[in-house]
Amino acid sequence: MSSEGITSGEYIKHHLQNMTYGNHPEGGWMFAQTAEQAKEMGFWAFHVDSLGWSFGLAIVFFFMFRSVAKTATTGVPQGFQNFVEMIIEFVNDSVRGSFSGKNDIVAPLALTVFAWVFLMNLMDLIPVDWLPMLAQQIGAAFGADPHHVFFKVVPSTDPNVTFGMALGVFWLMLYYSIKIKGIGGFFGELAFQPFGKAGMPVNLVLELVSLISKPISLALRLFGNMYAGETIFILIAIMYSAGLATGMFGGVLQLGWAIFHILIITLQAFIFMTLTIVYLDMAHQEH
Repeated sequence: MSSEGITSGEYIKHHLQNMTYGNHPEGGWMFAQTAEQAKEMGFWAFHVDSLGWSFGLAIVFFFMFRSVAKTATTGVPQGFQNFVEMIIEFVNDSVRGSFSGKNDIVAPLALTVFAWVFLMNLMDLIPVDWLPMLAQQIGAAFGADPHHVFFKVVPSTDPNVTFGMALGVFWLMLYYSIKIKGIGGFFGELAFQPFGKAGMPVNLVLELVSLISKPISLALRLFGNMYAGETIFILIAIMYSAGLATGMFGGVLQLGWAIFHILIITLQAFIFMTLTIVYLDMAHQEH
């Protein structure tokens, strides 16, 4: 979206607004044309852009790794097979170092989490105006007002996506906690640890806070880092409309931030994967 004709604040808000489809109280099911309309649609509205990119990148991950698995050869791996085997070995080492139980689902889950989150984060390196402008042109071709077409391309900057993944990990943690320890063991751990039966009320408060904080911290850590990184890219993009000298300086800043952001993108995927492994390991431990 071009920043010409609008204020910097409007430019930022437009880029940070999701393409929302929902049931508006006054207009039925529709795409929101303003942030206010999106808010009025309530909880059951769909962020079409976040969902689309999330599923699309999951399909990309699936077919990339599936193609390597189908054409894998013995001996010294070459090309993309070598890259995939390096990732798998890295994930396996992480699982061996952090997971002490026996569960065949943990390593595949860790690989999926790492690759999926990394691909979602990687979308942050695409220039902020390219895909939104394309979405506006497509919207205009169907008769929509380009200024009312919103399109976010980084799913991990949407808290709905990060909380969805975190809650998936949370439910797996609860499932294996009850499966391994039994219902009595699971609730006994909440009520009687760490101060024994005499400290049950305090134990329950502490353990419930600790339990609930796991998915919240997992989701907000990823969302906060990626949202901040995307906002910085948007702020740098505004500099291109402030004159030649400022635009050139913005180009240097954008290159520097993009190079540094590669570390953040990879680190956040690694942290999400590692915490997933650790939480599942805690679910498998008796104490």
